[in-house]
Formats: sequence, C-alpha cells, structure tokens
Amino acid sequence: MSTIANRYEFVLLFDVTNGNPNGDPDAGNLPRLDPETNQGLITDVCLKRKIRNYVALEKEHDAGYAVYMQEKSVLNNQHKKAYEALDIKPESKKLPKEAEKARQVTEWMCNNFFDVRTFGAVMTTEVNSGQVRGPVQVAFASSIDPVIPMEVSITRMAVTNEKDLEKERTMGRKHIIPYGLYRVHGYVSAKLAERTGFSEDDLALLWRSLINMFEHDRSAARGEMSTRKLVVFKHDHPMGNAPAHVLFDSVQVKRVEGTENTPARHYNDYQVHIASEALPSGVTVEEHL
Repeated sequence: MSTIANRYEFVLLFDVTNGNPNGDPDAGNLPRLDPETNQGLITDVCLKRKIRNYVALEKEHDAGYAVYMQEKSVLNNQHKKAYEALDIKPESKKLPKEAEKARQVTEWMCNNFFDVRTFGAVMTTEVNSGQVRGPVQVAFASSIDPVIPMEVSITRMAVTNEKDLEKERTMGRKHIIPYGLYRVHGYVSAKLAERTGFSEDDLALLWRSLINMFEHDRSAARGEMSTRKLVVFKHDHPMGNAPAHVLFDSVQVKRVEGTENTPARHYNDYQVHIASEALPSGVTVEEHL
C-alpha cells in the first residue's frame, strides 16, 4: 500500500455532557482547566489513547495494526519482537551496528504497529528499536467557552467486609462538567508518512477513529461524549499549499444561544461555519458528520 501523497490538517469538535473528559491527577482528578480563562483542556495523550483503543477494537486480528503503546505492555518485549522476526541478536541499549539491520528493525516496528507509524515513538530503551517521528500530530483540545466543574457526592450501598455490614455506607465524590464543546487541531504530514509507511488505508482508519472513538469508550466517569464534526483540509501538494493557521481560522464556532464566554448547555447553542469560499488555492475541505 502506497503512502499518502497529500498534506492534511483537521479540526475536530466534540462535546461532553455530565462527565469528566480528562481528569488531572495533580488536582484530585478535577477536569483539566486553563486557570486564566476557565476553558476546559484535554491533553493530546488522552485523545491518542482513544484513537489507539478504537484501532485495537476494529483491527483486533489484522496484521500490521497491533498497538505498541497499550495498557500493561512491556516496551522491551515489544521491541524484541522485531529482533526475533529478523533473526537479529539485540545489544543492550544499542541498535545493530550495521546500518541496514538498524533500519530493518525500526521499519519492522513501523510496519507492524499502527501507532508507531502514525504518531511515532521513542524506542531507545534497553532493547533499542530506534526513534520514529510520526506523520500525525494532535494538539491539546480546549473548550469553546468556560466550563464549570461540579463535585457530586455518591454513595456505595455495599461493603467490602462482613464486619462492616452495620456501619454507615461509604460516601464518595466525582467531578463532572455539565456541558462543554471542545475543539482540537491535528496535522498529517505526507513527507513524514513516506518515512513510516503511513498509507491511505491508515488515513481512512484515522478518520474513522476520530469519528467513532467515543462510541466505544463509554464509562460513568466520562458521561456522554460525542464527536460532533470533523473538518479535513486536503492540500494538493505534499508540502502543503497554505499555512495551517490560515485553514484553522476558516472554521468559526459561534454562540447562537446564550451569552458568549459563559457556560453553554448543548451543541445547539453553537453554530459552526466554514469559510470554504475563502480557502487558498490548492486546498479543499471535507466535512464529516
């Protein structure tokens, strides 16, 4: 499968209702906030985790779509798979001395792990498989308007030990955001895709992941999360036909219900407009959802 021939940028809009989309462990698992604006924040790592989880579900038994960075995986063991497949003996913390063998080890990791050829990886551990710069990069997501986290008390009716049967029930707390619409920007480099083997099929899988990743990530803690719109900009030239920020500025999200810069309550409180008529030459736009 040939690698992608075009550069892309994308804007993803998604929302959360009565949930905690990305708790901050340094703040008692409160939803992440920009302290100056009270806009909600979600890390790139959180979003890439959801993409990986979707790919693992859809491509569970397909060769070439294993997930490198997964829960409880031992990275050195992941690296050993490349050496074993190529019948090369690993040296502690070093790539093979022969340049061709070193290239083959890193290439094997790209060919067999979707997230390595997509996001890249630093694989210079004790079993060294090299370093890869991925063609797909995702920024932090931030909410369009400020959000106000709520702390909700909950009660556990069961007890752990029989001796505690007559004691008061356990009380706990959880943090939620009543509503927040989040926006995130992403980038896909055709030139870096050439180095990792990121293909057109991989790109289609990435779009499906962004659209459906919340559909298979349900939990009581995260409430209701949904992808609302995916806007994809495609460049004719692999190096690009326009700066990314110009394209991002063409996607405007405005409040149509309620007061701007105050908490919203529903996606219908917003209107999304794409100034497609003003796009630079050589760039086309696709809307998903």
